[in-house]
Amino acid sequence: MAYFASKTRYDQMKFNRCGNSGLFLPAVSLGLWHNFGGEADYQLMKDILLRAFDLGITHFDLANNYGPPPGSAESNLKNLLQSELAPHRDELIISTKAGYLMWDGPYGEWGSRKYLIASLDQSLRRMGLDYVDIFYSHRPDPNTPLEETMGALHHVVQQGKALYVGISNYDAEQTSCAVDILEGLGTPCLIHQPRYNMFDRWVEKGLLDVLGKRGVGCIPFSPLAQGLLTNRYLDGIPKGSRIDSESIFLGKQHLDPETMVKVKALNQHAEQRGQTLAQMALAWILERKQITSVLIGASSVAQLEDNVATINNLKFTRDELAYIDNILV
Repeated sequence: MAYFASKTRYDQMKFNRCGNSGLFLPAVSLGLWHNFGGEADYQLMKDILLRAFDLGITHFDLANNYGPPPGSAESNLKNLLQSELAPHRDELIISTKAGYLMWDGPYGEWGSRKYLIASLDQSLRRMGLDYVDIFYSHRPDPNTPLEETMGALHHVVQQGKALYVGISNYDAEQTSCAVDILEGLGTPCLIHQPRYNMFDRWVEKGLLDVLGKRGVGCIPFSPLAQGLLTNRYLDGIPKGSRIDSESIFLGKQHLDPETMVKVKALNQHAEQRGQTLAQMALAWILERKQITSVLIGASSVAQLEDNVATINNLKFTRDELAYIDNILV
């Protein structure tokens, strides 16, 4: 059955300007990670992606190594774009990244010009695209001059293979230097993608200030702390959950008694706001003026819809923010 995009898809979604650029991103963006890997159910991927677009999510985020296996998320996106969303390509912001291990040998990871440009070429082939909207350096490389890494980002824009560039996992000092280099080359740094959530607030120690002052957007990943900031673990570890499957990203050690006391207190306050815990956790991030969008993953349409409903209540009082801070101490 042919897909026809909802005519009301832009009626509810909130769009935020990305730094000082002319680009607007949806307040909630969709990451295509393990939920779009090689072993994921194709119909479910299709349902999630199309429902996301119907809800006004125009930004789909990937990386060369997303899967598993690495690269499979990009390959699956190609099939979905060609079969369903091809007429809407100009309404989409598609991003990918390079930085982590993709192939054997000395040129298969990190931040050299050789790796970044070769990786983007591979990503474009996997996705069946002529260009991506945003291409990121996925992590800083301690053994490659920052000028080389940023020079490679500038080069792919000059080639027409990316419209914008960004960085991910760079600290405040590295970010400031990267922004300087890119500005000098004539290709502004559009956006930064750091890990940020209620339990991981390192970006508040300088990075957000740098981004705000330099006019760089911010799109945090892992805003729900790999599911910890949801109602999923309030009553223990459900069978088939990420922790139950021995995920390397979230383990039973993260559900210690002290943490769970905080999670339950946060959940209680979310209920008082008329939100789920996940919605409040996302809204808490979006409340910060430097944040352009939050990057979510979704394993079901229902989860996607719950997360998107966050935009219905983004306001916090000062007392609320102080109360949440006291919980998190």
